[in-house]
Amino acid sequence: MVLLNILDIFTVILGVVSIGYQAVCVVASLFHHRITFPEAPMDKRYAVLISARNEQQVVPELIKSIRAQTYPSELIDIWLVADNCTDETANVVRDMGCHVVERTDTEHVGKGYALTYLTEAMMKQGADDIYDAYFVFDADNRLDRHYMEEMNKAFQSGFKILTSYRNSVNLSDNWVSSGSALWFIRESRFLNNSRMLFGSSCHVGGTGFMFSREIMKRNKGWKFHLLTEDLEFTMDSVLHGDRIGYCGTAILYDEQPVSFEQSWRQRLRWSKGFLQVFRYYGPQLMRRAVRERDFSAIDLTLLICPFTVIGTLRVVLGLLFVLLGFVSLSSQLNALGRLLAGGVIALLGMMALAALTVVAERGHVGASNKELFAYVLSFPIYMASYIPISFQAIFSKAQWKPIQHHGQ
Repeated sequence: MVLLNILDIFTVILGVVSIGYQAVCVVASLFHHRITFPEAPMDKRYAVLISARNEQQVVPELIKSIRAQTYPSELIDIWLVADNCTDETANVVRDMGCHVVERTDTEHVGKGYALTYLTEAMMKQGADDIYDAYFVFDADNRLDRHYMEEMNKAFQSGFKILTSYRNSVNLSDNWVSSGSALWFIRESRFLNNSRMLFGSSCHVGGTGFMFSREIMKRNKGWKFHLLTEDLEFTMDSVLHGDRIGYCGTAILYDEQPVSFEQSWRQRLRWSKGFLQVFRYYGPQLMRRAVRERDFSAIDLTLLICPFTVIGTLRVVLGLLFVLLGFVSLSSQLNALGRLLAGGVIALLGMMALAALTVVAERGHVGASNKELFAYVLSFPIYMASYIPISFQAIFSKAQWKPIQHHGQ
């Protein structure tokens, strides 16, 4: 019984701290302007890294948006790894004047391995000494024409690692794509922007980020291969003492899954990746939080904390203790009821957060008011689906699989 009480208290404390921190971030971001950076000379040379698998339909649009930047095009080189492609991706990109590296490896599958292969090929050619920093994009991305110019300002202000504002090209397609898009917009507007205000580290979100030559050489290319290689990169960087910056004026658009099946598969991989990252980096982050009094380490520990695992452990132990006669069934049903009530309150909070996101970022959200009203109402359903996904992730062997992109 004592163990169950400890778990209950621990869960409540974690939940209150996590929700309280999110609330503080929202309030701070609402009452402060977006962080901007001073003008900087456009004289740095950048490499764009793209991992693509059968993306001949969408990757040309990304390349066109890179070439259309206000930043001098002669200072931007595009490097693409055609990862186990069976279409014409490599030839299409090569014909557009980009550097192409072709990779065939069906054993080591995933974006992390593809980026490792690409950066190793670049280092063999001495390209790691040519560029000041490296951008990472997915093949379906599109860039605002000022993207590179804005990121250059932030880079020249002193950040070695930067992430950007993540928007969507297809938020208005349906409730699935809108759920994912609103989540990323919320993360940019209310989380990373507030971290900049607090002076703490942001986290890299899969695409639309950059890192300096110094980071490239320290890591000897790209060394991150977990299912969420972006989150692994974030944790490793924070443990090295880096502060990851956020440039909210650099806007990237990507394509979200519209099929619930594809969304489930993608989020299952993410959920499994979060568990992997917590296993490998959680203890180190907690030690750094205590020893270095590093708020970023506390923040990121909360980010990857396996709440579903803790909740599942609590329910299983409760049932086991009932079977052993240590506690009554009614007491555990009451505890489960409190857990479910907390979940319902959290989902209603998510609806409110989605509404705040829409109001605060209306100028960046491409949908009608009627559509947005419907998507705010459906957002808790999208978030509730994370519960079975996170539960499945505990036991599954999720693997990286490509998401089908159609282009917008």
